Amino acid sequence: MRKYVYALFLVCGIVSLPAHADVASAQKLADKYASIAKNIDPNFKGLSADAGRAFYIKEITLHGKSGKVSCSSCHTDNPAGQGEDVNTHKKIKSLAPAIDPKRFSDINKVEKNFEKHCLDIIGRDCTAQEKGDYITYLLTIKK
Repeated sequence: MRKYVYALFLVCGIVSLPAHADVASAQKLADKYASIAKNIDPNFKGLSADAGRAFYIKEITLHGKSGKVSCSSCHTDNPAGQGEDVNTHKKIKSLAPAIDPKRFSDINKVEKNFEKHCLDIIGRDCTAQEKGDYITYLLTIKK
């Protein structure tokens, strides 16, 4: 129970991040996810850009649908580039905070996007470890 109280405390800390984001803010968010992951799992070994990349490109067959999808289905293999929604064909700005400094500017939007996309792609909410690894990977993408 105590772990969940700490996790809740850390999640509340995420919401208090400043509205203007840049690479440093994305790093702070990744650090917050790392803290949450560590409080949930005492065997936590830290965030991994490699694990984040693997998560980004992992193809998953959606339940009841044909074909496979991944984050890179819409965001392309290079998260520095512009993506396109595979259904609506709406253009998507770069995921990399070095390219789009506003990418992590609204913590509520970040959480909403994680919730929506994790449910759409993997059928569940992403863990703090997965979110932290994902952001850590995106932080390695440069202009």
